[in-house]
Amino acid sequence: MATTNLSYYDKTTIPNANSFRFGIVVSEWNPEITQNLKSGAIETFLDCGATKDNIISWDVPGSFELVYGCKKMIESQDLDAIIAIGNVIQGETKHFDFVCEGVTQGIIDLNVKYDVPVIFCVLTDNTKQQSLDRSGGKLGNKGIECAVAAVKMAAIKNLDRTSGSIGF
Repeated sequence: MATTNLSYYDKTTIPNANSFRFGIVVSEWNPEITQNLKSGAIETFLDCGATKDNIISWDVPGSFELVYGCKKMIESQDLDAIIAIGNVIQGETKHFDFVCEGVTQGIIDLNVKYDVPVIFCVLTDNTKQQSLDRSGGKLGNKGIECAVAAVKMAAIKNLDRTSGSIGF
């Protein structure tokens, strides 16, 4: 478990995102957390050179619906990477386990089936405070970290096949 803020990034180590198109699929459940993650991701995309016109965002009811939302986004949009943003907090039943396992496997399946990287930005914490700490609190914002991962994966997706180098 992270105990320090890991959201710092060095822009000199990240490709310029000005030519990339990004998707964000956001769960409406726990909006005080998911909206902070979304804001962190969008700010990071813009800081890395993306334009507002090249960032699209869709909302889905909950984290379980992220997989279908990402699938439909892949099939209907021309994107270089997608971030799936959600939050599941441990409760008293096994529902937490089923949702977390289903979303995780679903995102794995999307990454295997499609040629658009889907970045896992689903906080799966024991308490709401832990989620708040990771969505702009004392431990940073995982939305920022996932946006950096999305930019790097978009560059890999667009790898120049003839030279073997990342085209940016």
